[in-house]
Amino acid sequence: MVRSTRSTAAPLVKLVAFATVTVLATYLLAATIANANGSGATSYRARFTDATGLVNGDDVRIAGVRVGQVTGIRVVRHTLAEVTFTVRADRGLPTGTLARIRYRNLVGQRYLALATGPGDLNRMLAPHGLIPVEQTEPALDLTALFGGFAPLFRALDPGQVNRLAFEIVQVLQGEGGTVEDLLTHLGSLTNTLADRDAVIGQVIDNLNSVLGTVSQRDAELANLVGQLRRVVSGLAADRTAIGDSLGEIDRLAAATADLLDRARPPLREDIAQLGATAGNLADSREVLDDLLRRLPDKLNAVTRTASYGSWFNFYLCSLDGRVALPGLPLTDDLPASLRVVVDQARCG
Repeated sequence: MVRSTRSTAAPLVKLVAFATVTVLATYLLAATIANANGSGATSYRARFTDATGLVNGDDVRIAGVRVGQVTGIRVVRHTLAEVTFTVRADRGLPTGTLARIRYRNLVGQRYLALATGPGDLNRMLAPHGLIPVEQTEPALDLTALFGGFAPLFRALDPGQVNRLAFEIVQVLQGEGGTVEDLLTHLGSLTNTLADRDAVIGQVIDNLNSVLGTVSQRDAELANLVGQLRRVVSGLAADRTAIGDSLGEIDRLAAATADLLDRARPPLREDIAQLGATAGNLADSREVLDDLLRRLPDKLNAVTRTASYGSWFNFYLCSLDGRVALPGLPLTDDLPASLRVVVDQARCG
């Protein structure tokens, strides 16, 4: 009976000893991971313009060492985020402490980083004290970052850009193979950009040349802008008259079109007759040439004849008139009483 009791007590003692050692080791491991030393924690507050992505339980670190955790986040003054966090009691915070939200990994987890700022290091922040927004910095906005690279991506090979974006999305979703692949494609993208440095430099040089020319002509450019402004202002002031004139022009165009429709048939006939007249003149060009050659002398003679007024002055040099009686033939042997003869001596 005594042997049985001894044989049962020995394994029980070993079990209790093993359980005790295991519990102590687990506690020490948990305390080491939590960076806790049993000295308690002090609560503080910090206000940020943006605390997106920061959640309760995220780490609070000083120089990369975990010294506490985030315990609460709330909105104050409608536009600010107030983060409540704890720090080990043996790590006091000066009044000039700077608080920044940083990315802990590529999947978007964040932590609160504390750093010593300007000011008196001996003046400590009271428990539940507030770090003002002037001493805080929100996390980097990756959307704005990638948006800023959009012009650069447009200048590069679309295939490489798509591959890089796919790798980034996979990593952020936790589905990527390794970060090494992402860096490899990023290096390829950077090499492509480096290969185009000459083109980029030429573009910058051309832009500098254009800006220099514009700078040299700033007075002319300002004058041109001023004149253009006056022209536009004048047009704006006369917009009513311009609108009315456009209406009148439209009516004039309609009337002109109607007139042309009505005048087209007679005009076509006139053009045909003009063509025939031109043909006749071409056929009689010898007579026309002779007429035009003699016309100046004829016009000079007519001008001399009408030089005394708006009439023609003629002298009758001779006249031989014969009168035939009814029933008698017209002969040269007429009595003198039946003949009229005028003979001016001045014409002799």
